[in-house]
Amino acid sequence: GGQPRNVQPFSDEDASIETMSHCSGFSDPASFTEDGPEVDEEATQEDLEYKLKGFIDLTLDKSAKTRQAALESLKSAFSSKILYEFVMERRMTLTDSIERCIKKGKSDEQCAAAGLACLLCVQMGSGIESEEIFKTLGPVLKKIVCDGTASIQARQACATCLGICCFIVTDDITELYSTMECLENVFTKAYQRDRDTNGVSSTHNTVLHISALLAWTLLLTICPVNEVKKKIEMHLHKLPSLLSCDDLNMRIAAGETLALLFELARETDADFFYEDMDLLTEKLRALATDGNKHRAKVDKRKQRSVFRDILRAVEERDFPTEMVKFGPERMYIDCWVKKQTYDTFKDILGSGMQYHLQSNDFLRNVFELGPPVMLDAATLKTMKISRFERHLYNSAAFKARTKARSKCRDKRADVGEFF
Repeated sequence: GGQPRNVQPFSDEDASIETMSHCSGFSDPASFTEDGPEVDEEATQEDLEYKLKGFIDLTLDKSAKTRQAALESLKSAFSSKILYEFVMERRMTLTDSIERCIKKGKSDEQCAAAGLACLLCVQMGSGIESEEIFKTLGPVLKKIVCDGTASIQARQACATCLGICCFIVTDDITELYSTMECLENVFTKAYQRDRDTNGVSSTHNTVLHISALLAWTLLLTICPVNEVKKKIEMHLHKLPSLLSCDDLNMRIAAGETLALLFELARETDADFFYEDMDLLTEKLRALATDGNKHRAKVDKRKQRSVFRDILRAVEERDFPTEMVKFGPERMYIDCWVKKQTYDTFKDILGSGMQYHLQSNDFLRNVFELGPPVMLDAATLKTMKISRFERHLYNSAAFKARTKARSKCRDKRADVGEFF
């Protein structure tokens, strides 16, 4: 081996190549869960916190590339670990860095900073400290979302961040309504039809409209009953127009929002009646059986699968229950509200979703999972399968599948008598 590497606390002004390699190497979430020999957990935690301090310092660097790499590294760490105490001590420093990057950075840096703001609130959970963060970042996010001169990607990221942070931290009903109004002002522009076409006009703003719609829908799930009724009356007759959009993701977002609105409407009013039900179900059925040749096969398959579920929800009040496994626990997603919430947090946490479901008090409270299940080290060790054992199991399963398929495909196999 060579000489031991002298790790600097990332204080060089020139943002050297070595500094950038630290950022990029640390940004791999797999590095947090890699199998290997047992190590001193306390020393590992100290080393991790030392690196994170360096990345926080780098968010103020002169180089935009260095700042963005540091933000991405912090995002990877926050999505893969619970760092509540570390974040609590540095929440104001992190908030100031995020605010500076959103205000003064370019598109990619703004997106990374907005993503980090989401994860910061996920780490902190609901509480006074989180409310302080949102009071600082909320106005900045709203300004970017409503700024027509900002890049679409930045506005999209800020719209998502605004919805998620408001969902997590705010107990102020006035702030909730204000945030929803900001998002409404964005996605309702998608309702406007192009006079020269039958469908919704396709513009480069579609991705922004989708993000704003999904963020608004998430906030609707925590609104009081009276406000829910108002929003349903306002949007239920307009949303079906988005089902004609050229963009697949917009059609799916509109369809899933419709299913969620019907679910909420029926919960608040057992005798709920929708006047244009026949026209709506006809549209949904057409999308669930779409065979247009000009669309890609993958898109058609995805659309048919999603809209079959949406049609069942609208017509039959049915929801296909899904099961999510994390560690020794199981969670059942049995309604559209729960699905919307789960999908939102899965998008921002990525591969860290299972870990946070096990350990994050806020998420466990949202999904009514109770306090984290405490398992001792011996139990965890018996549950954990080594990499070699996983390899043997996968190899055996692969061989078994191959033999079974080969036997079925063999023309000489006895297929039985039909007469």
